[in-house]
Formats: sequence, structure tokens, C-alpha cells
Amino acid sequence: MLLFDSHLDLGLNAVDWNRDLRMAVSDIRVQETVLGMTDPGRRTNTVSFPELKRAKVGVGVATVLARQERQINHPFGYTTPEACYAVAMSHLYYYRAMERAGYMRPIRTKQDLQQHVSDWAADPADTPFGYILSMECGDPVLDPDNIREWHEMGLRAIGITHYGANRYGGGTQCEVGLAVDALPLLRNIEELGIALDMTHLSDKAFWQVADRFRGRVLASHQNARRFCDWQRQFSDEQLRFVIKRDGVIGVAFDAIMLQPGWVRGVSKPEVMIERAVENIDHVCQLAGNCRNSGIGSDLDGGYGKDQTPADLDTIGDLQKIPDLLARRGYKAADIEAVMHGNWIRFFSEVLPS
Repeated sequence: MLLFDSHLDLGLNAVDWNRDLRMAVSDIRVQETVLGMTDPGRRTNTVSFPELKRAKVGVGVATVLARQERQINHPFGYTTPEACYAVAMSHLYYYRAMERAGYMRPIRTKQDLQQHVSDWAADPADTPFGYILSMECGDPVLDPDNIREWHEMGLRAIGITHYGANRYGGGTQCEVGLAVDALPLLRNIEELGIALDMTHLSDKAFWQVADRFRGRVLASHQNARRFCDWQRQFSDEQLRFVIKRDGVIGVAFDAIMLQPGWVRGVSKPEVMIERAVENIDHVCQLAGNCRNSGIGSDLDGGYGKDQTPADLDTIGDLQKIPDLLARRGYKAADIEAVMHGNWIRFFSEVLPS
């Protein structure tokens, strides 16, 4: 079944992690093992272009990501907005190189999306991965007006914060609200018709955005606090807000968002993919229908299968979801909606003509 994945950090993996995503997942693992790479996430990758093809992930959202960090002794992040801008641009130009090589296809308009889905249905083997460009964390946006340049280059969704506080407000693991520069940035995002990703907003910033932003919202890779009770997940009230605004919530497969008490580098996966399906079901129950739930795997988002459900080896295992939903009594049409239909509908409404 076609799978729309609303959060894939392909540029991060190809550029920052220096992976050749044209290779098989197994070959990348061998390469990193031979090279003696032992950092978390190494030797345990789950995503590559051949694996996307095998997993039937024919369309989705690819990110640019560069987070500003104040300290220089950090393993992740850059010290200036200008460096964040440059790194995020490198992710974009990697995607353009993969377009040239026939591995990716940009989706910027409603017509692009419609044509791509039609092409994939007719010939999935020869259709490249179709991607909508998103920015995870607004640090590469040099100032509120710079978002216009990003929009011209194809940006169609953005989350303005990541971990901690940045120039635009508070993100995960802090309780800072919106910064002054966030207000004109949000106005510009709304004016341009870019979808706002509520993922990674602090609770305080979330509700300030909810009061001020009238454009379309989504939660690209977001789970429920009910199952894993810390701030990275959304409360039921936050989930209901996204549902009320007719956004889609993509379930993520990072164990820190699924397994209570997870400690990076210490804990071992105990939860199964079924826990992600519980999150899907929870969103559907809150909504009273299956319109607002989707997949936003976040696989290889700075971690590997060492930090995913125990029964997930590669992104191909997401094809277990239809059967798990069917066992819960979900009908075929609703399963298709979760796997791809909801995201296709959402972006068909959001993308320009």
C-alpha cells in the first residue's frame, strides 16, 4: 500500500551524516561497521532510497534542518544563523542533485501532487520519491522576511522551533513562549500559505501560536502524551486543537516518544509497532473519525533502529501497520486514509495551484 511519510530527514543523513542514500540499508550498516563508527545511530540506519522503494514510501515530506547552538562544544548544531542558513541550503541542494539523478521529484503545487500520485499508481517501480519541502526548526530563516526566499525555493511547511529556545521562541524541553520576531514570521508564513508544523513547540509557545496563527497547521511527527508522559508529546487538548483546525498528526517511531522512561544510550527498545498504532487509534478516537491521523516516521532522525520499536528493522516494517489497524477493526478505506490519503488530501488543500 502507498505510504506517505510526513517527516524524513534525508538531507541530514546525506550531508551531515555523510551517507550515500543510493545504497541499500544493509550496505550502509556494513560500511559504518567497517569504519568503526560507534556513535548512537550509526550502523543501525533504517532509510535509504532503495528501502523507500521497497517500503512503498512513494511520496512524503523531506526536511532541511540546522539548529543554532550557543556552545561550540556540541555534537549537533551551528553557532550562527548564517551557518544554519548555509547548512539548510546544502540539504536543499542535495535534494536537487537527487532530482537530477532520478531519485527524487519535487512537489510544489497541487498539480504536481496529483500527477505524482497518478504516476506512482501506474508505475511505482520507476517513479522517484516525490517530496514536499519542509523546514524543521526556523533557525535557517535569517529574519522574518527571509521566509519569502525559502518559499520561492519550494518550502511548503515549517516548524519554527526545535529543542530548547531559539530566535523565534520556545521548543521541546523548555517553557519559553514566542519571541518578538516570531510575530512577523508567523504573519509572513500565513500570507504565503505555508503550512505551520506545530511539532517541537513548547507548551507555552504552542498556545500562543494557536491564538495568533490562522493558516493551516499540521503535526508532522507527533505522538500522544497519554502513552509517553513528557513534554515532547502532545496533550489531548493540543491534539484536539490540531484536529479542530483540520490538520493531520503523523505518528513518529522514535522510542523516546513511545516508551516511558527512555534514556538515550541506556534504554533498550521494549515497545512494539503496536504502540505507534495505539497512538494512531487515540487520534482517531479523539477526532471521532480517521481524517486526522497519518504517518510521520522521523526514522533516522538522529538515531537508528537502536531507538525504534523492537520489531522495526527498516522503514519497510511500516507496512505492518495496515494489518495491525485491520486487527483493531479499521476498514480498508480508513487504513488507506491513515497510510496516505489524509496527507494527500491535506497537501492538496495547502499547496498552491
